[in-house]
Amino acid sequence: MTRRLMLLDSASLYFRAFYGVPDRRDSPDMLPTNAIRGFLDMIATLVNDHEPSDLVACWDNDWRPAFRVDAIPSYKAHRVTEGSEVLEESPEDLTPQVPYIVSLLAALGITRLGADGYEADDVIGTLVHTHLGVCPVDVVTGDRDLFQLVDDEASVRVLYTARGGVREPDVIDQSALQAKYAVATGRAYAEMATLRGDTSDGLPGVAGIGEKTAATLLARYGDLAGLRAAIDGGDPTLKGAQRAKLEAASDYLDVAPAVVDVALDVPVPTDLVTALPRKVADPEALQRIVDEIDITTPLRRVLAALNLRG
Repeated sequence: MTRRLMLLDSASLYFRAFYGVPDRRDSPDMLPTNAIRGFLDMIATLVNDHEPSDLVACWDNDWRPAFRVDAIPSYKAHRVTEGSEVLEESPEDLTPQVPYIVSLLAALGITRLGADGYEADDVIGTLVHTHLGVCPVDVVTGDRDLFQLVDDEASVRVLYTARGGVREPDVIDQSALQAKYAVATGRAYAEMATLRGDTSDGLPGVAGIGEKTAATLLARYGDLAGLRAAIDGGDPTLKGAQRAKLEAASDYLDVAPAVVDVALDVPVPTDLVTALPRKVADPEALQRIVDEIDITTPLRRVLAALNLRG
């Protein structure tokens, strides 16, 4: 079997599961399980449809890392829970489900990986970087930020779940980036996103520079460094309001790449096991979870997809 690594942007998926899977509790006093059930179903579908040999559930050990906040204080600031400086807003009924997802991954033997001080995006970026030329990589996410990792030559693509979910994801490769955003590479997408900004992440971007203008500027000057050199060098084709806006954003452009770019050097264990499990890692723990919450049907699907016996 040819190796294919699949990397899950776990929070992106279980948030989608929470909002997309019906809450079937008979009483509000019962533990909600819709995110748990949906997440398990997603794994089963992805494994069945794409047949990865390796799978890692990547985790946000820090959803708002200090190095990004230090660079741009508004980074994800609107998502901080009122009265806290570090906790992310999360639906009340989702929060108690996340520890069960963690326990299920461990019991099944599916590798879960986070790194203190980093987001899941950074873990994904690092694992993509370390597997360049080793095997094809599929990144599963509903977050456009990870489009920057797309690399046809290295067989890195994104299965983008924002519209069709995991059953009908948009397959993002370089041709998709060119068709949708008029940028030729993942690197160019990151630089376009830097110029454009992203209100959902609290990144202001350059005022008045949207996706189309950003892509046009990058095509004209080659990359962000080339654009900035043209600004500093007084390129006569940059004039009027556009030049003024780019000059005004100089401080932002100094620091934004460190926020937008995913890290490629997160500390990853040298003995990291990424292969799909060949057996249930902890049958007793799995049984305790089954006895506690009703996940029989989605768990059966996962076990079948992984060819494991419960």
